[in-house]
Formats: sequence, C-alpha cells, structure tokens
Amino acid sequence: MMFMIRWVMVVLLIDLVCSGRVLWKMKERVREIQQTRVKQHMMMHTSTVIPKEGRIHQPLNHFDRKNTKTFPQRFFLNEVYWKRSDGPVFLYIGGEGPLSKFSVLFGHHVDMAERHGALLVALEHRFYGESINPDGLETEKLRDLSSQQALADLAAFHHYISQCFTLSHKNTWISFGGSYAGALSAWLRGKFPHLIYGAVASSAPVLAQLDFSSYNRVVGRSLMNEAVGGSKKCVAEVKQAFAAVEAGLLMGNEMEVGKDFGSCETPVKPDDKTELMQSLADVFMGSVQYNEQGVVFSIAELCDIMTNKSEAHKQEEPYDRLVQLVAMYRAREDAPCLDVSHEQLVFELSNTTTGRSSYRQWQYQTCTEFGFYETCEDESCLFSHLITLQSQAELCSRLFNISQSSLPFSVDFTNQYYGGNRPQTQRVLYVNGNIDPWAELSVVWNDTVVDNERVILIDGTAHCADMNSDKAWDRPALRHARKEIERRVAMWLKSAEWHLMI
Repeated sequence: MMFMIRWVMVVLLIDLVCSGRVLWKMKERVREIQQTRVKQHMMMHTSTVIPKEGRIHQPLNHFDRKNTKTFPQRFFLNEVYWKRSDGPVFLYIGGEGPLSKFSVLFGHHVDMAERHGALLVALEHRFYGESINPDGLETEKLRDLSSQQALADLAAFHHYISQCFTLSHKNTWISFGGSYAGALSAWLRGKFPHLIYGAVASSAPVLAQLDFSSYNRVVGRSLMNEAVGGSKKCVAEVKQAFAAVEAGLLMGNEMEVGKDFGSCETPVKPDDKTELMQSLADVFMGSVQYNEQGVVFSIAELCDIMTNKSEAHKQEEPYDRLVQLVAMYRAREDAPCLDVSHEQLVFELSNTTTGRSSYRQWQYQTCTEFGFYETCEDESCLFSHLITLQSQAELCSRLFNISQSSLPFSVDFTNQYYGGNRPQTQRVLYVNGNIDPWAELSVVWNDTVVDNERVILIDGTAHCADMNSDKAWDRPALRHARKEIERRVAMWLKSAEWHLMI
C-alpha cells in the first residue's frame, strides 16, 4: 500500500513552472485530486507518521531594516528518521504553489533521509499557499515577492531550525528542490555556502530567458522521439492539425472552430483566438513536460490518438483527431468547456484576494525576474504563430503596470545575480530529463574546472521525475539516476564528516 501512496505523490512533490492557463489549471486540479486520495488513505492507516506543522514570522523585506512588518511562513518537520545530535538536515524547498505535508513524508529525498538518519524540514515559499498576509496580493504588496527574498527566508529558517534543535556545524544541511524550487536550491548553495553544504537541483531553470522559444522546439523533438512513443508522423499530424485550426480562425470560421473544441465562448476577438491556440498547445506541452507521470496523456498516448489510421478512423483529418484529443482532455479534467476569453483571464489574474490559486503571484515573478514565456514564433514550432512574446508579456503592463520594455533588464539582472546556466558553485547537482523542455534552461554539461560531477542527464525522462520514489514501471535510466543522486549525497555527507575531523 505504501507503494501506491508514493505513486500518488508524483505531482504533489513538484512545482509546475508554466505560463498557459490550461497548464496551470491542470496542475491545481491534479494536486487537488491526488491530495484527496492520500488523505483518504492516511485516515485508514492510523500508524502513518504525522509531521509537525509550524509558522515562523519572517520580515516582509529582509533588506530594509526600517520595515518591521512580518508575515507567517508555514513549514513542516519530520523527526522520525533523525539520528539526533550529529545527524544531517534535508531541506525541501517549496516553490510556486502551496506546500504539502507530504513534502516531508514521501519522495526520493525522504527515502534518502531514512537511510542517512536525516531530519526532514520543508519551507513554503513566501506569498504562496498559506504563507501570505490577507492583503498580500495587491501589486504594491507583491514588491516583496522575489527569489532574493525567498533565499533570505530560507537562511532565516536555517537559523530558526538550528536554534530549535540545538544544531551545530556538525549537522550537515543538504537542500532539495524541483523546477523553480530546484533553481532556488542551487542558488541557496551559491549565495549561502556556509549554511548549505550541498544542493540537489532537479529540472532547475537557472537561466532566466524572456523569449523561451526553445521550450516548444524541445516539445517537437520529444514528440518525434520513438523511444518514448513519438514519431515523425506524430509531429507532422500535430503541425497539420494546428495549421487547420489557425486557418479556420483567421478565415472567419470562429463559431465552428469554437464549437468543435468545446469553447465556453466563440473566439471572435484576436486575443481570444490566441487564448484558444494557447490552450490547445498547453495540452501537448503538459503531456511532454510530465510524460509518464500520470498527468493528462503520455507522449505515446497522445501520438497514438493523433496518428490513428485504423479502419474506423482512416478518413479523419488531423484536425478531427485534435478535436477528439481535446474532448478526451476535457473529460479527464472534468472541464465542461474550454475557457478562451482573454478578458476573463485578465479578470482572474487581477483577483487580489488570497484564494487557492497561485497564478497571479507566479505571473508577477515572470514579469519581474524570469520571463519564461513559451513562444511559438519560429518556424520549428508545431503550434500557432499567434502565440507570441507580445501576447504573453502584455499581461505585465495590464496587471502590474510593468512596462514591457523593462522586462529584458529584469531578466538580465537575474542572470547576472545568480550566474545563469554557467554558475561557479561546487556541490550542486543538476538533474534533468532529456525530453523535459525546461532542461534547456538548466545546467546539462560538466565543468572540469568548477565541478566535474555536477550533472545527471536522464534518457527518456521528463520534468522532476527523479524526485519521486522508485516505481515498478520506471525506466532503468531513471532508477540508475536516483542511485547516482544518492551516491553523490552520501559522498557529500562523508566529505563534510571528513572536514570536521581535520
């Protein structure tokens, strides 16, 4: 039964960096379903470990000592495996979404903590989940939301935990994170090397990029990869299908196209047409990004649908198969229709009450630090050329009064501050899957000068897959990667112990 629980945790332990509305709603829906299943199981098994939950009051602005305002930041603890006194501390870093108590109960880092006698701690990211003031989503308040402040939170949390448990330099800290939180893990080691001895950064986009056009190039390459169920035929069919949809929208057939894809409203306005194309593309992008992790379709399933030439379907055009695919997506996600209203999106993102969604906060961070806009303007993109940098970046000015002309400078500052994908830090392990589009912004090569053992690239694997516990159906390369990750972590712990003896 524990095996089943760890399968359920596939999505709960990782944060989804994304820009499309469908991708974001997909993430929240999956988290909701999976957490419900885990809660039901835990209610039936009273012997399950119950982690401790707490709050630490953090400064709203660590860099302005005149500002005395604070906010409550949530954290979780699991002491069950800890070898007290000298045992290590494994820090799980929360990202752009609510933190779950399962962050200290399940996952590969928890498996390693059990074997190495580590104290497990996890900190929720400021302005996400419950770690936010009631009025914290107003644009003026969001100025205190940044990766720099998040790292300062983690440093203060380190001090807090060290005091609570009377820790010393003998307790070696290792940080873990995936996606944006993976970047935070790497940056935490880089900015606070005296606090964090080693860091595992899974699928970590450490290179900020305004126009992330290479995302969709990797999506196309992965859909062509026969080792994971893709094919050249699949790519050709997808490209034809999207060309047909775009042609229909631009030639005055908006009502028919909207009806075919179950749109909540007819995409008449140019912005609504772009929203529809983005939503359709999101289904493919999400399937590639989380291939074989139980989210939407796998690449093999998706390509089977798009290339179905059986007797019953051989007369169908690629457009027809795309219509079927989207209908299946809506059924799986329990979505009565596909929301393609751009004004509705702006309205949702303008909501400053502290609801369950984290979309507004993450949108702000893309505008002020990272970009990460997954565009489709180059010829290699399978989807629609309506998905432009302009169509995505204009939200910055509409929502936060941040000029689009300032975005390149913000992205450049992030890369100057952290070092981009050429960091000069040691004992940071970058783990990526070679079909994950986010690997394009991570570190995927070793550096013999800085650290010749800093990269693990997993064949046939997607976003953050290494963070989950072993499953029977995992690819051999993924199982091997987890063993290699643990070998590196064990090596760091021995190295730290050796340094204490000098």
